[in-house]
Amino acid sequence: MKAKLILENGMIFHGEAFGYLEETVGELVFTTVMTGYQEVLTDPSYHGQIVVMTYPLIGNYGINLEDMQSDRVRVKGFIIKEDAKLPNNFRCEITLEAYLKQNKVMGLKNIDTRHLTRIIRDTGTKKAVITTRDLSQEELGNIFFSFSNSDAVKQVTRKDILKIEGSKEKIAIIDFGIKKHIIESFAKRNCDIRVFPAYTDYETIMEYNPDALFLSNGPGDPEDLPEAIELVKKVIGKKPVIGICLGHQIAALAMGGKTAKMRFGHRGGNHPVKDIEKNKIYISSQNHGYKVTELPEGTVLSHVNLNDNSIEGMKNKELKVYTVQFHPEASPGPEETAYIFDDFLNMIREG
Repeated sequence: MKAKLILENGMIFHGEAFGYLEETVGELVFTTVMTGYQEVLTDPSYHGQIVVMTYPLIGNYGINLEDMQSDRVRVKGFIIKEDAKLPNNFRCEITLEAYLKQNKVMGLKNIDTRHLTRIIRDTGTKKAVITTRDLSQEELGNIFFSFSNSDAVKQVTRKDILKIEGSKEKIAIIDFGIKKHIIESFAKRNCDIRVFPAYTDYETIMEYNPDALFLSNGPGDPEDLPEAIELVKKVIGKKPVIGICLGHQIAALAMGGKTAKMRFGHRGGNHPVKDIEKNKIYISSQNHGYKVTELPEGTVLSHVNLNDNSIEGMKNKELKVYTVQFHPEASPGPEETAYIFDDFLNMIREG
């Protein structure tokens, strides 16, 4: 079925609909990963977004349920150049199109995704709609006006407390939209884990008496989460605080730093990051549209992005705070920054 992508700046791309055939609106972003599309689809940090895959052929190894990063597809739409008609992999359980249908997510294919990516790169992320209808300017205006992603964390956070028993450090995780592999990374280090909903109060978390508070990744603007910022303010100085991505941004705001929206964000599995203390460069997995622009007082830069010199990590040894912007758990992407989890735990032990 013929369909089109309409950007809020008026540009239109014509292609073919696949997956679940129901009109969808979201924030248009791109990712540069070459594989790992099923991890992208299920990453809660993509909630509210229509994702463009820059790699041209998607779906060639199908979908397996083991590698999902959450319990369902989180994107609002999925745009590709070409889909693989006959996936071939021994782990394949379902095709990409069938998986999108099952999760009621609309896709668009057979458009020039490289050209679309250049537009996003040059002019920034923007709202877009995938539709099979001819829409008037008034209808488009109403669709774009009605879309908001300000409550994204509320939509993706868990509703109850998850317990994972372990014999080592007690980690209280705040779920702002956590990826499964982050939890697994702590679990394989034998940590005792409690995963709390995003809006859990200070008293409930401290009843667990954790050795550290971990702030997870998640979607949206950190400034939309004043409750989380206030929680972290209460915990800092009493317990070590560690975090990834959105958690990194929330910790920075809680300590007096500043954040801002990026023009098109960092999304992909090939971003070079320098660990300043180790004086070593790593290739990292990233997925964020906001960044820390000003470090809090008393906090030092631990990692820097070599593409644009943006802040990728910070440490405050006195307050026992250590956070990074990139994703050391990968999924998808390179796993060479997994040492960050060991660094987190070493900081806790030193305390």
